[in-house]
Amino acid sequence: MLDQIAERKIVEAIARGELEGLPGEGRPLDLGDDALVPEELRLAYRILKNAGFVPAEVGTLQQIGQLEALVTSAGVDAETRSRAAKKLALLRTQIEAGYYAKALERLGR
Repeated sequence: MLDQIAERKIVEAIARGELEGLPGEGRPLDLGDDALVPEELRLAYRILKNAGFVPAEVGTLQQIGQLEALVTSAGVDAETRSRAAKKLALLRTQIEAGYYAKALERLGR
């Protein structure tokens, strides 16, 4: 029932021209890889991401990816690689600690 109401509202907004000129118009949505996001949070995270807001965990995972690339890059000096490796270890520890705390919280319910 809610789907039908939402669909009707969207059709009405399109007819009034309210959805014209929005950022990204005419381009497909960037759904990204949300395999690491729990299924019940994916829609909310996607809405936030499309609005320009990225949850802290997602931002941290992006940083981890960038640091991994930096650490394995051939054109990086040893000092930069060392700093990147240390930050990478710290971020991984933070992510793991956060997931561990959430798991304990769910088990405690």
